[in-house]
Amino acid sequence: MSATLAAVLAVLTVAAILAAIHVPLGSWIHRVFTSPTHTRVERLIYRLTGVDPDAEQRWCVYAVSVLAFSGVSILLLWGLILAQPLLPFSQGRSMNIDTALNTAISFVTNTNWQSYAGEAGAGYLLQALGLTVQNFVSAAVGLAVAIAVVRGLTREHTDRLGNFWVDLTRGTLRALLPLAVLAAIALVACGVIQNLDAPTTITTIDGGSQVLQGGLVASQEAIKELGTNGGGFFNANSAHPFENPNGVTNLIEIVLLLAIPSALPYSYGLMVKDRRQGAAIAAVMAVLGFGAMTALTALEVAGGSLEGKEQRFGTAWSAIFASATTSTSTGAVNAMHESLQPLAGGVALLNMMLGELSPGGVGTGLYSMLVMVVLAVFVAGLMVGRTPELLGKSIGRREITLAALAMLITPTLTLLGTGTALLVPTSRDAMLASGPHGLSEMLYAFTSAANNNGSAFAGLSADQPFLNLALAVCMLFGRFVPIVAMLALAGGLGRQGRRPVTAGTMPTHSASFAGFLLAIILIVAGLTYFPSLALGPIAEALS
Repeated sequence: MSATLAAVLAVLTVAAILAAIHVPLGSWIHRVFTSPTHTRVERLIYRLTGVDPDAEQRWCVYAVSVLAFSGVSILLLWGLILAQPLLPFSQGRSMNIDTALNTAISFVTNTNWQSYAGEAGAGYLLQALGLTVQNFVSAAVGLAVAIAVVRGLTREHTDRLGNFWVDLTRGTLRALLPLAVLAAIALVACGVIQNLDAPTTITTIDGGSQVLQGGLVASQEAIKELGTNGGGFFNANSAHPFENPNGVTNLIEIVLLLAIPSALPYSYGLMVKDRRQGAAIAAVMAVLGFGAMTALTALEVAGGSLEGKEQRFGTAWSAIFASATTSTSTGAVNAMHESLQPLAGGVALLNMMLGELSPGGVGTGLYSMLVMVVLAVFVAGLMVGRTPELLGKSIGRREITLAALAMLITPTLTLLGTGTALLVPTSRDAMLASGPHGLSEMLYAFTSAANNNGSAFAGLSADQPFLNLALAVCMLFGRFVPIVAMLALAGGLGRQGRRPVTAGTMPTHSASFAGFLLAIILIVAGLTYFPSLALGPIAEALS
């Protein structure tokens, strides 16, 4: 079988699995968040925390709850990291104060950028009690916000979007936890380790020595992918044989990181009572996601270079993983992205620059796509002289202002952060390469942070105070400014009534609208990022 045919079959395999789980997983998520009953475990949690599960919140209260929960999580995780040398199962590991802050913000914002080497900076207790827990709840926060935004579109004459604490609990216990348990069992069965063994030094066949690490890897690996988190137990991330030992686990991990984001459009269609709306969004996500995956894989297979690739998986599966992880907010890697062909690295960058909505992260992909839907409706309305409407709700000045804020904050952070870092000698000296490739290293880091992706281009020595703090700021604002803006947008839409459908109503479920939405996404990303891409990966490819 030729390399090209093998690559085509690999992409089609991923597409077929996602198509098969799209409806059942999307339906299940819909039931999780629309069920009128609470389980006994949930009621016990609400009683212990003093939450009234039947009381709903206005958008501002919902937003404050998100910010308060995340702020407390950052402080607690930061404290746990700094206290690590005093804790059991620490294996003598520790982090500097700025690295610890960067790590705490990274995991709470679902970015999982790692300035530290996994096996050198985090002991078993921190990995399990701190990082794995945040892998669950940070993903649940994104899922809760997406559901609240959809409620704003579906409700009329109300300022209530649901209860954040109920959505957080349900997302964690009913959606993420059961799937993560099944995934962890599958990974253990396929060879991923799960133990509390101390690091073991062995003698190699050539007489040298090597340290073999243990750890609760499978349980973290499962939610790392399922929750589109990405932080690796080991520094090599999913290229490490203990995290990703063979082709079967590689396929499982790719499917896990794409599963929930690609199924959420179906949940959206069920919630708005028009599955065609969800199908239109799913189609745009699929064109962007699999278009990028096909392009990146073709570039790598044509290049034929195994440098930086994991030979157990080959070039095609390394490229598919790279595209999938940058199309979502996962950030896990099974190959070094710096070793991608220049244009292939540009595709990985563009995946993140699009806002990671192809299909994006857990929850974040759906509400990021809804930002673009609002923009597309507004532009289309202006072009044809109609009042912009989305599902019978008017898109006016307030709505488009909030959508623009949610959309523009990440490119602002990315471009300003990259430019500033290139002016600071200490961060400029942290680049391994110079010229266009060096620019790509820095641009990739700030794109990854601002879009809450977390993958690294490699080559950048990011564990230094300026970059740790600068990237942490990008992660914070890139996560929470869009969340607050989207909740405010949903709150305003929820207060509106619904206009009846007439002959003049612009359909937002048609193939023509989906094509227009796709064009808007590409034009916005192109106008915003093309100069930086031209100076980085495009210039490198031409040279």
